[in-house]
Amino acid sequence: MLVLASASPRRREILGRFIKDFKVVPSNASEECSLTEPRAYALELARRKAREVYNRVGGTVIGADTVVSIDGHILGKPGSEEEAYRMLKLLSGRVHCVTTGYCIIYEGEEVSGAVITEVKFRELSDELIWAYIRTGEPMDKAGAYGIQGKGGLLVEWIKGDYYNVVGFPIEIIMKLRELGFKVL
Repeated sequence: MLVLASASPRRREILGRFIKDFKVVPSNASEECSLTEPRAYALELARRKAREVYNRVGGTVIGADTVVSIDGHILGKPGSEEEAYRMLKLLSGRVHCVTTGYCIIYEGEEVSGAVITEVKFRELSDELIWAYIRTGEPMDKAGAYGIQGKGGLLVEWIKGDYYNVVGFPIEIIMKLRELGFKVL
């Protein structure tokens, strides 16, 4: 049994494009983390999520966590529209990193890694930032944007895996294939 340890509809959708038979069991693991380096932070949370679900249901479990960072600082989900504005203003015209840490527990062993994608935002006017915030889309997204939605308008280019920016890199699918799961 393949288990996705996530409540994210985006992760469920991406996994479902490549693997049809899996179960979703959201993790109850704490997302409080004192680590500040983006890769280490994302890996730690992915491991926690996978381990917590594995201990409850067994099987093969996938945990993942995605963070947006700029200048070495992690940008979480905004707590208010004003915080979303500050994040988007900070990202305007600049390159930032999206890092997804993942952990697959297969036959009791952990396979983990992290994927990093660079994203460059367009120069954003205050008018565009506030129009985007009013859509409500930024409020449940790390870094206050979703590339797969209206937030794609903010992006000038990406270097790396698009699916990573959405929150579920293709590397996870390929690891599952290597472990013997039927892909496609």
